[in-house]
Amino acid sequence: MEPMVAGAETDTDPRWSSIAARDAAADGRFVYAVTTTGVYCRPSCGSRLAKPENVRFFQDGPEARDGGFRACLRCRPDEAPLSQDHAGRIALACRAIEAAETAPSPERLARIAELSPSHFHRVFKAVTGLTPKGYADAHRARRVREELARPDTNVTEAIYESGFNSSGRFYEAADGVLGMKPTAFRAGGARTEIRFAVGECSLGSILVAQSERGICAILIGDDPDALARNLQDRFPKARLIGQDSGFEALVARVVGLVEAPGIGHDLPLDIRGTAFQERVWRALADIPAGTTSTYAEIAKRIGMPGSVRAVGTACGANAIAVAIPCHRVVRSDGGLSGYRWGVERKRTLLDRERAAR
Repeated sequence: MEPMVAGAETDTDPRWSSIAARDAAADGRFVYAVTTTGVYCRPSCGSRLAKPENVRFFQDGPEARDGGFRACLRCRPDEAPLSQDHAGRIALACRAIEAAETAPSPERLARIAELSPSHFHRVFKAVTGLTPKGYADAHRARRVREELARPDTNVTEAIYESGFNSSGRFYEAADGVLGMKPTAFRAGGARTEIRFAVGECSLGSILVAQSERGICAILIGDDPDALARNLQDRFPKARLIGQDSGFEALVARVVGLVEAPGIGHDLPLDIRGTAFQERVWRALADIPAGTTSTYAEIAKRIGMPGSVRAVGTACGANAIAVAIPCHRVVRSDGGLSGYRWGVERKRTLLDRERAAR
């Protein structure tokens, strides 16, 4: 990249927009130098905004130094971007949570990340989308599900292996952790009631299912019978209750969400996944209607930039269509990749949201 000569064209360069917005996402892509101070900075630098005519762009620090500029002492452009530094620190804290028998205290996690406790809490939530306690709870929920799935482990062993230090504490939290009693979870949802109904919308057939905790599935397809079989496969031993006239109002609300996906919703959701999946799904919920995000951006948002493929897998595992908007995730080139309910349905949902916006 050739350094741009300072002048009137600077403010029309897209890089200038990143500087004006102090966009941290642009850090690492280029640096800019200010001719009046002799200093070069990263795009997100909080220093006073320079005049466009005094700005020059460089590919990186070495190129800027070759041009006679020195590094800014405020934003330290030659060091790793702050977001990358935070992601690394929070990754260490996450590994500590996952390796511990019981969740480490917030103070200990802050020391591991080498941050103050208050700053650590803010950064952890910004990187993972969860509080440290929320992350520990989600990880423990995954562990207990895995332990209960093992045929050679009884419920009591599973409780203690998962990090609960008393069975009483586990049973108090069992509904939130499993969505049902542990014996019912182990039995594939036996004695658990799930109400469901199949309706029609502009995208085809739609199945809506609800447990005691909230909506646990919104499935879209061409064959109503196939959707019902899919639900049965997810909850093989649950008591599925269909054709409930009192359930029609909820189905109508979901159909309305499909027909006007940009209006938002306040539907109670029964979200069940691994700790990683739940982090991805929470990040999806933050994508505004009418906009899209890439798999790489979601991976960065949850603090795991190398997990792009895993993010795609988590999107594919989402069984609550539209309410958890995995249709808003696209490839880095903007192209529509696979969608559990068909790429054309994904295109239709995005077009409707853009039109509404």
